[in-house]
Amino acid sequence: MKRRTFIATLGGAAAWPLVAGAQQIPVVGYISPGEDRDDVAEFRRGLNEIGYTEGHNVKIELRKWDGKRDDLRELVAELVALKVSVIVCTTSGALAAKAATSTIPIVFATSGDPVEQGLVDSLSRPGGNLTGVTFSSSLLLPKRLGLLYEMVPHASLIGVLLKREGYDVEKQFTEANEAAHTLGLDLHAQRVSSQSDFQDAFSAFVQVRAGALLVGADPFFFNQREALITQAAQHRLPAIYTRREFAEAGGLMSYGTTLAASFYQLGVYAGKILAGAKPADLPVLQTAKFEFLINLKTSKALGLDAPATLLARADEVIE
Repeated sequence: MKRRTFIATLGGAAAWPLVAGAQQIPVVGYISPGEDRDDVAEFRRGLNEIGYTEGHNVKIELRKWDGKRDDLRELVAELVALKVSVIVCTTSGALAAKAATSTIPIVFATSGDPVEQGLVDSLSRPGGNLTGVTFSSSLLLPKRLGLLYEMVPHASLIGVLLKREGYDVEKQFTEANEAAHTLGLDLHAQRVSSQSDFQDAFSAFVQVRAGALLVGADPFFFNQREALITQAAQHRLPAIYTRREFAEAGGLMSYGTTLAASFYQLGVYAGKILAGAKPADLPVLQTAKFEFLINLKTSKALGLDAPATLLARADEVIE
C-alpha cells in the first residue's frame, strides 16, 4: 500500500492475534497533525485514567497527517475500513470523519467554534456521533494583537499572516481587523499555502513597512514554525504566535491555550466511549487555561525593550 504517512502501533497488527472465543480488544484510530508533538503521550495518559492501557486492553492505530487534504481523506477512509471503535482527531480530521461515518464515535480537538464548524449541534448537547474539546486558538487573535501592540507601540501597520485556505480564515481576519480598529491600527494581510510562499509574504510586509507581525492560527504554521521564525528574524519583524513552541524555538512572543490538557481530555473521552458512553451525552469542553511567553533573547536581537508591565504578566520569560 502506498504510504506517505507512518503507522505506529505496539508491535503492529501481527502482535494482536484474535483467538477464537477471545474478547476482541477495542481499537482507537488517532490522527495526529504534524511532528514533534506531545499530544499522543497526553492522549495515552487520559486513556490510562479511565483504565485503558495500550498493549493491555486497547490498541491504538496512530496516523500522522502532513496537512494535505487528500491524504487526510485517505487516512480517515482507512480507519473507517478498519472499523475502529472511536476516531480521535483535530478539526480537519473531524470534518472528514463526519463526512465518512455517522456510526463510529469521533472525538475532536478544535481551535474554533465546533457549532459554527458544523461538528456538533451545541456545546452542551453535541448530538450525533461527535464530541470533544475546543481551545479557541483562532478566537484569541485580538488578545495577541493587543500584546503585540504593547511590545511594539510605535507600529501603526501590522502584518497578518494567514493560511490561504482554512475553515475559519475569514473569521480570523475579521476578528483581528475589529481589534485593530479599536487600537487605531491598520492591517496588511498576506495569505500563504506552502512554505515556498513565505519569502514573498515577508517581502510584502517589508515593502508596506509593517512594524510587527500577527500570525494566524493553523496547524500548518505550527508545522512550519522553524521556517517562519527564521523569516521573521531575517526581516527583523517582531511577531506573536499561537503556541509556546514558537517562543521556545526563537519566536518573540506566544499567547494561547495549554494544549496538553486538551489532548489529555481527548483520552478521557475516548476511554469513556470505549466504556459505553455515547458522544451525544458528553458535552464539548472548553479549555480555559492560557499562557503568555516572551523570548527576551529575541527581543534584544530585534532591539526591543520589553515593557516591565508586559514582563510581569508573562507566564514564562525565556532568557
